[in-house]
Amino acid sequence: MPRPSRSQKPTRAHKQAVASAAETSAARRSLARAFETFTSAADSLERSYSHLQSEVLRLRFELERSNRELASSLEENHRIRSFLAQVLESLPCGVLVSDRNGRVRMMNPEGRRLLDVGVGETSALPPEILARALAPCCAGATTEQEWEVAAPGGPRTIGISCAVLGEGEDACDSVLLLRDVTEERRRTSEREAAKRKESLAEMAALLAHEIRNPLGSLELFAGLLADAAAQQSDLRRWTDHVQAGLRSLSATVNNVLQFHSQPAPQLVAVNLGRLLRDSVEFLRPLARQSGLRIDIQNSLGELEVPGDAHRLQQVIFNLSLNAFRAMTSGGVLTVRLQWNDLTQFDDVRLEFEDTGRGISEANLEKIFEPGFTTTAGSPGLGLAVCRTVIEQHQGTISVTSRQGEGVTFSVVLPRVGSVE
Repeated sequence: MPRPSRSQKPTRAHKQAVASAAETSAARRSLARAFETFTSAADSLERSYSHLQSEVLRLRFELERSNRELASSLEENHRIRSFLAQVLESLPCGVLVSDRNGRVRMMNPEGRRLLDVGVGETSALPPEILARALAPCCAGATTEQEWEVAAPGGPRTIGISCAVLGEGEDACDSVLLLRDVTEERRRTSEREAAKRKESLAEMAALLAHEIRNPLGSLELFAGLLADAAAQQSDLRRWTDHVQAGLRSLSATVNNVLQFHSQPAPQLVAVNLGRLLRDSVEFLRPLARQSGLRIDIQNSLGELEVPGDAHRLQQVIFNLSLNAFRAMTSGGVLTVRLQWNDLTQFDDVRLEFEDTGRGISEANLEKIFEPGFTTTAGSPGLGLAVCRTVIEQHQGTISVTSRQGEGVTFSVVLPRVGSVE
C-alpha cells in the first residue's frame, strides 16, 4: 500500500486499519502470555498431582502397615486376654473384683465355689457376704484375714487378702484373693497338738522313771511286811491293801513307760506257763482287796514262746486290772492258756474272761485307742499298750462282750518266731 505523503493526512480507514493491527498484535501477545501462564500452571498442576499421587501412595502404604500392626496388636491383645482368662479360671485361689459401689465385676470359679455362688449369681452376691468379704479392705488390713463360713461338709475357714486399685480419690476397684485354709489350719492344729502331746509324753516318762525307783523299794518292803504278817489276819488285810495299791501304781507307771519310751523288744524264749503263774500271784493281793477271784486254766503246761517276758507280763497285768475294775465283789477272772487251733498247734491263745458289766457296742471300736477310758482317774493307756506289745510279738488281740455279761479278751501269739 502506498505510504501517504507528509502533505497527505491519514484517512479514517487507514487509522482503523492501523488500530486493528495493533489490537491484533496485542491480543496475540496477551494470548501468548496466557498460553505460557496456562502451560506453566498445567506443569505446576501436573507436578502437584504427581506429588499428591506419591503422597497418597505413601499414606496408603502407611495405613496398610498401621492396619497390619493394629490387627497384630489386637490379635496379641486377644491372645493375652485369653491366656490371662485361662490363668484366672484355673487359679487354685478365689479372685473377686468389686467396684467402689460394692458391685461384683468379676469372680473366678474357685471364688464362686468358696462363696457357694452359682455361675449366674455373681452379680447377685448377697450383700452381707460381699460386705463380710470386703471388710478387710475397708479396715485397711495388710495381712490375710480369716473368715469362718458354714458349708455342707462342715465349717470352712477362708483366708482373705485384699488390695485396692489406685490411691486416695483415684481408688476404684477392690481385688480380693480367697483361699480355703481349712486343711492348713487343721494340720497346724494337729502339729501343735502333737507338740503338746510330745511334751506331755516326755514329762510323763520322766515322772514315771522318777517314781519307779522308790516304788520298787516300797514293793520290796511291802512284801517283807506281808511275809511277817502272814499268820495275823488283821495285819494281812492291811498289807494286802498296801501291796494292791503299790502294784496298781506300778502297772500304771510301766504303762506310761511302755507307751512313750520303750524301743522294739528283743525276743527270747519265754516260759509262758510260768510267766502266767507268777503274774497271777503278783495280782492276787489286788483281787483279795476287791473280793475277787482269779482262776488259771492252763492246758499247755510249761510251753515256751518267743517274746519279751517283761512286756508280756505287762499285758497280763493290764488285762487283769481292766477286769478287776469292771467287776464287783464276788466276781471271777478266768485266765485260759490253750492252743488257738487244735489241728495245727502253731499259735497259742491266752484268754481273759471276766464276769463284769461288759462293754457297750459303741465303745468296742474305741477301747484300744490311747487315752480312751470309762473309768475315772485312769489314763486310758492299758489296752493301747496291750495292742502295741502284742503287735510287736506278731500276734493279735481281740475282744468280745455283751452288755452286762462280761468281757473276753483273746490274745493269740505265734509259737515259732525270731528268738535272739
